[in-house]
Amino acid sequence: MVIDRVILMVLDSVGIGALPDAGLYGDEGSNTIGNIARKHKGFALPNMVKAGLGNIDADLSIGQSPQPTAAYGKAMEVSPGKDTTTGHWEISGLNLKYPFPMYPEGFPADVIDAFEQVTHKKALANKPASGTQIIDEFGEEHLQTGNPIVYTSADSVFQIAAHEEVIPVDELYEICRQARVILTDEHAVGRVIARPFIGTPGEFRRTTNRKDFSLDPLEDTVLDKICEAGKEVIAVGKINDIFCGKGISRAVKTADNMEGISRTIDLIRDDRSPGLIFTNLVDFDMIYGHRNDVEGYATALMAFDERLPQIMEVMREQDVLILTADHGCDPTTPGSDHSREYIPILVYGKPITAGTDLGTRRSFADIGATIAEMLHTAPTAFGESFYHLIGKPA
Repeated sequence: MVIDRVILMVLDSVGIGALPDAGLYGDEGSNTIGNIARKHKGFALPNMVKAGLGNIDADLSIGQSPQPTAAYGKAMEVSPGKDTTTGHWEISGLNLKYPFPMYPEGFPADVIDAFEQVTHKKALANKPASGTQIIDEFGEEHLQTGNPIVYTSADSVFQIAAHEEVIPVDELYEICRQARVILTDEHAVGRVIARPFIGTPGEFRRTTNRKDFSLDPLEDTVLDKICEAGKEVIAVGKINDIFCGKGISRAVKTADNMEGISRTIDLIRDDRSPGLIFTNLVDFDMIYGHRNDVEGYATALMAFDERLPQIMEVMREQDVLILTADHGCDPTTPGSDHSREYIPILVYGKPITAGTDLGTRRSFADIGATIAEMLHTAPTAFGESFYHLIGKPA
């Protein structure tokens, strides 16, 4: 059957088990979905289980479907690292040879000096921390001095937090752009992130005006291939930021998972453009995984699962839905870092042979390669398509 459009939804950080090299990253035993299922009483994902999620690996502890409604499998990451940019870029057909730089002790003096010279502002903090912790610790000093809070995490990020009444959002974005320019070569972090917040000491809270300033993808991705074929790539959520706008026709900003799902449903139902709808649902990672909030993560997963039928119901005959992730962020393990995990693959739609076991794919890039073949574009440089396993005859 002809495929006119693919809906690719990344459930950010929803990993399904430690990769063989997880020990190199300190992630032995990580299994974001499986460990949540074992820790959280009443955890259930009936719609994803019906599709075949539990059939991927019994260790997920969520049950299996006797007749999965989707093709199912998992993929391993070959690029070094376990961050958002690396995961999304590999899904789209890139194989990074070197990891993005990390700063477990904070940024070196030459980076901070360059930042202060171009922005004409002193940097507060300069250490790894969670976003809520850092504004609680340095927010009052920021209010007094007007200086931005600079911090990192166990990801390749240069984050800048500022109160919206002290450094307006547009000014914070410009500071991030200036930081992006100086963070090159050995200090080319995956993302510079604006982290606006509001409130008073003891009651600070981050706003939805976050913005990521990523590097340009190092090579063309499946997104570029789709655009070159005269079709559209519509980015929902932070996808536009992750790819720095490259290979994207239109971008739809969202505030949270629920809005991301709603905007995706609207696009599936109302938009007639052939091509790709590419959605990231970040709350799993940003709000729950990094804060080790098992209860919140479980609730967010069940909330997505509850809305999955709404997505499926508005799909047209020539649509294909792919659900996957970009890494893990197991909230049950010590620390708040991402985890090096397999990602799930569920492929659903009338053009797809349901119940097909895709096995273990050797790269996230197999997803991008498959999308390229589905949409009849030029192939990606990396990745092996599995479309021949699941495509129904025309």
